[in-house]
Amino acid sequence: MVDAAGPLSAQLAVDDFELFDIPKQFSQDRAALDARWKNLQREAHPDKFSAQGTAAQRVAMQWSVRINEAYQRLKDPLRRAAYLCELAGAPINAENNTAMPAEFLMQQMQWREELDDATTAESLENLHQEVLQTRAAALAHCEALIDQALDFAKAAQQVRALMFIERFVKDIDTRLDQLDAA
Repeated sequence: MVDAAGPLSAQLAVDDFELFDIPKQFSQDRAALDARWKNLQREAHPDKFSAQGTAAQRVAMQWSVRINEAYQRLKDPLRRAAYLCELAGAPINAENNTAMPAEFLMQQMQWREELDDATTAESLENLHQEVLQTRAAALAHCEALIDQALDFAKAAQQVRALMFIERFVKDIDTRLDQLDAA
């Protein structure tokens, strides 16, 4: 894979799925992904190219960085879904497009109120579990939209909703930490 003499720009231009030689789909085998990452890192390790000089080591370092970036994107379901949407021409544009269905916005408001009213670890844990269940269902829906329906526009909307949910999970975690510290 790493060839110091070959055209690096063409090699680095492949998408993450091609780089890892895995199907371009949401559903992935995490163990296989982890194993492929380790193999790619082993192939691209700069120490393997020490006898070929600094140029070859620099190329290997670029490959190593590229492999790590791809791995980070592919191992995280939310980032993988966003990446697939973008590859299919349905960018997430979360900073410009915050439109959400009314039902989802109402759920967010209800959760915010529950978070504001929560005074015990138990009430926060209950909310946390509810949100995690909603997150799991949203990820499953996202998988169906991408892998079965090939509806990347709707999947992009689902990804934006998942981004809200992820932020809210962090808010709950922060509140739980505050309660633990008190």
